[in-house]
Amino acid sequence: MIKFYDLAAANEKQRFSPYCWRTHMALKHKQLPFETIPWRFSDKEVIAFSGQGLVPVLVDGDKTISDSWKIAEYLDEAYPNTPSLFGSAEAKRHARFIKHWTETTLHPMVSRMTVLDILNELHEKDQPYFRESREKRFGKTLEEVVSDREDTRKKFALALAPLRLATAEEPFLCGGTPGYADYIVFAMLQWARSSSAFPVLLADDTVNVWRERMLGLFAAYAASFPTPGK
Repeated sequence: MIKFYDLAAANEKQRFSPYCWRTHMALKHKQLPFETIPWRFSDKEVIAFSGQGLVPVLVDGDKTISDSWKIAEYLDEAYPNTPSLFGSAEAKRHARFIKHWTETTLHPMVSRMTVLDILNELHEKDQPYFRESREKRFGKTLEEVVSDREDTRKKFALALAPLRLATAEEPFLCGGTPGYADYIVFAMLQWARSSSAFPVLLADDTVNVWRERMLGLFAAYAASFPTPGK
């Protein structure tokens, strides 16, 4: 069975990495059985065999793959008789664009809204590393980072305009059925949902409709995971 090393909070059932959530959804889409192994920031030695220190890490027989995009490529190549994540070379290029847009535009804003809440959800052994590394990244305390998150949420709503327009026209970014481009953006919202009680989406945002549709996929798989306080 495929083994999947996945970032966990203090509650090991609470999984919040956007990159790992891409892999969760990819594995469910491919209809492949897998075992998730909870991993935390301080567990570097646990995945040292992968040659790097980040998750997701996938182990499939004698194959070890890290990086969510490379994992998606591997799954489509290794399991061609299961539903395709990309569908075509053209759709794969579309997904890559969505990847770059999500990581450069959306991720930074989600982080600025939720980073202090993430700290509070972590196992205590991970908290010093997380605070130090993120404060170095932002150049300010985590408390200062989130102090203007109401304003950040308004900017985030504006940045979501392409997603809002696309999902008003069709059920998913990939058309009538979801694909890897959908999972990339959904994983970003699932990261926020899984790590913070702060609603990064405005209550009347139609993106909520698409997110609920994504939460309902695969027998409500993503919706079944714990969120802060639950």
